[in-house]
Amino acid sequence: MEKQLLTGKTMADNTATNILICGIGGQGILKASEIIGVAAMQAGFHVKKSEVHGMAQRGGSVESHVRFGRSVASPLIEPGGADFLLCFDEEEGERYRYYLKPAGVDLRPYLARAAGDIPDPRFLNTYLTAVLSLYLDIDESVWLAALRSVISRKVEENENVFRNARQRGKAP
Repeated sequence: MEKQLLTGKTMADNTATNILICGIGGQGILKASEIIGVAAMQAGFHVKKSEVHGMAQRGGSVESHVRFGRSVASPLIEPGGADFLLCFDEEEGERYRYYLKPAGVDLRPYLARAAGDIPDPRFLNTYLTAVLSLYLDIDESVWLAALRSVISRKVEENENVFRNARQRGKAP
């Protein structure tokens, strides 16, 4: 049986799953995109990703495009082509909303919940990546392995945040 994503796509589809991650420098956008890319590769998908750092070190805008599927040619998502918008900052999410497909999933509503659920704002990227993972048919063990391969500090705390976010479910 073909691996099916919750977006209705399968490994046999020629279409990619497109995730735009955005926020401001220091929020962990690049770590989150790396975790997503590693998890998708470990699940057997072809992955491309592109990052725009901008003024990341000064709190400027940061965006990362992650695309995966059976075959992916370009790392960039076209405006109106994102299946998921994963934002770590409300204002940046508003700026990049035009990338989202009409039927795409905007995960910004989870920002408010994350603020009450995480012990430290530095875990926001882990929390929101876990929320995204609920929409993709990639086993939790694969996500946790990807998390461990990318995160080098506070691994146990990140794993706990990830599991907690997944347990909270999809309802924002």
